[in-house]
Amino acid sequence: MVLSNVKIHEALDAGRLVIDPQPQPRTPTIAAPQCPYDTSAVDLTLSDQLSIPLPEKPFVFDLRKGGLAKFLSENTRQVTIDRDGGFALKPSQFVLGNTVERVGLPIIEGQSCLAARVEGKSSFARCGLIVHFTAPTIHAGFEGRITLEMINLGVYPIMLYPGMRICQLIVEEVSGTPFHNQSQFQGQTKPAGTS
Repeated sequence: MVLSNVKIHEALDAGRLVIDPQPQPRTPTIAAPQCPYDTSAVDLTLSDQLSIPLPEKPFVFDLRKGGLAKFLSENTRQVTIDRDGGFALKPSQFVLGNTVERVGLPIIEGQSCLAARVEGKSSFARCGLIVHFTAPTIHAGFEGRITLEMINLGVYPIMLYPGMRICQLIVEEVSGTPFHNQSQFQGQTKPAGTS
C-alpha cells in the first residue's frame, strides 16, 4: 500500500520513516507554494557531488565478482557541481549522483515497517533525463543517501544544480517484519556507494 502525504507525515513523526533534513514546507502556503509533498510521494533534492566514469580506463563489468562500491569509487572521478553554473549532462552521458537527504527505513520489532521506491519526475523525463533506472527499491532496514543513476537520453544537454528537486520517494507499507539483510550500500554517503 502506497502512503499518502498525510501518512508520510505520520511516519516521519513516529520515526518509522527518517528523512534528514526533512523536506519543507509540509503543506503549501502563500509564502511557500512549492510543497515537496505530492499526494503520494515526497520530493528529494540533488547533492552537489557527482561520480563520473573514467572513459580512459577500459574495463568490462563482471558483476559476479561483487565489491561494486569499491570498484566504482576507484574508477570514477568526483565532481562538485557549481552552485551557479551547474553541470551540463550531455546527451548519452551517464553519471552517479545522490540525494542531499539521508533516508532511513528502520525495522522496529513488533511494528510494521516501510520500504520505498525512488522514481524520476515526469517533467525531467519529458526532457530525456532518467534519474533512477532498473533498481528503484529502497529496502526496509536501509539507511543512507540514495544514489541516483542518471543518464540523458535526450538530444540536448540538461542542466543539473545542487538542491534541485531531482526525484520522488514513494513510501510503501511492508507486510510482516523482515529479518535484517544489509546491502553493500548501507550507510552510503557518496554517489559511488561508499561512506
